[in-house]
Amino acid sequence: MAKSYVKFEAPKEIVDKSLDAVRLAKQGGKVKKGVNEVTKSIERGTAELVLIAGDVEPEEVVMHLPTLCEQKRKPFIFVPAKLDLGKAAGLGVPCAAIAIEKPGDAQAQVKEITGWAATKQGGAARQEAKQEAPKQEQAPKEAKPKQKKEKAPKQEQEQKQAAPEAQAEAPAAEAS
Repeated sequence: MAKSYVKFEAPKEIVDKSLDAVRLAKQGGKVKKGVNEVTKSIERGTAELVLIAGDVEPEEVVMHLPTLCEQKRKPFIFVPAKLDLGKAAGLGVPCAAIAIEKPGDAQAQVKEITGWAATKQGGAARQEAKQEAPKQEQAPKEAKPKQKKEKAPKQEQEQKQAAPEAQAEAPAAEAS
């Protein structure tokens, strides 16, 4: 029976590629093991792919990870057994979650898996990212004219201050 936190099931082919990617990343890249380390990796934005075991008891241990991944726009995938996840990471014990930070030799596999995960996690996240990108580009354009407007009043104030001084000097020169 699937747990409540498992939002989608990955086909065996994708699961096998994911576990293989963990093995390769362990050798030539950087992998974080355990729920606490994975949570930190997601929050810091260093996780490129998150693997979550689908048979964790109690469920509350990993229940926050899918939501956190969605908020931080990090791809994640569910692996059926935590024992397989632990073995892939080179541990002799089960592991509830793993984050691949630097894929190393597994770059191609991680890219393929993240592409598959993006389709399962919905196109809404990609649409939000596209909508936010133009907003970020427009903000600096709006800031530039404001800066120009701020400079103009300063110049006018300097000219007004200089004008009374020049007028005060002129009558003094005429009186002499």
